[in-house]
Formats: sequence, structure tokens, C-alpha cells
Amino acid sequence: MASNRKRIGSSSDNGGGVLARVTSTVSDSPIFQKGVQSASDVAGVTKKLLKSTGKAAWIVGTTFLVLALPLIIELERDGQLDAIELQQASLLGTPPPAGH
Repeated sequence: MASNRKRIGSSSDNGGGVLARVTSTVSDSPIFQKGVQSASDVAGVTKKLLKSTGKAAWIVGTTFLVLALPLIIELERDGQLDAIELQQASLLGTPPPAGH
């Protein structure tokens, strides 16, 4: 004898399985819709923030390369020249130049 009882979660239900009914109930709720909208808004703001941060980082990086890096290289070169002059002066036995 066959049983006429329905199984829980079977697809023969009107609205599908229990999981399908719960999912549709949750996704239709105003709280869920508000959460989805808020998440979408946050994602949009984050995207704009990252884009503007990237632009600012590009500006700062290129400005550093154009303005500050040559200055740093020149100061290092000047320091090396001073060190060479002091080394030559000590080898020749002359007193180091005044101001050093």
C-alpha cells in the first residue's frame, strides 16, 4: 500500500520546498530589501572612495618622484663629495677645511 503523505521539503508543494518558501519570505521582507539597498549604497561609496584615494596616491607619488627624489639624490651626492674631500685632506696631511 502506498502512502499519501507529503514529504517535508518535496517539490510537490505549492510554493516549492520549505527552504524555497523561507527564502522567498525573507527576500520579500522590507527589512531585507532595506539591507540590500544599504549594502549597495555602501559598495558605491567605497568604490568612489577607492577611486579618489587612488588618484590622490598617484598625484602624491608622481610629485615625490619629480620634486623630492632629485633633491634627495643631490644631497646624497653632496655628502659623498664632502666625505671624499675629508679623506683626501687626511691623506695629504692638511687640516680639514673649516666648517666641517
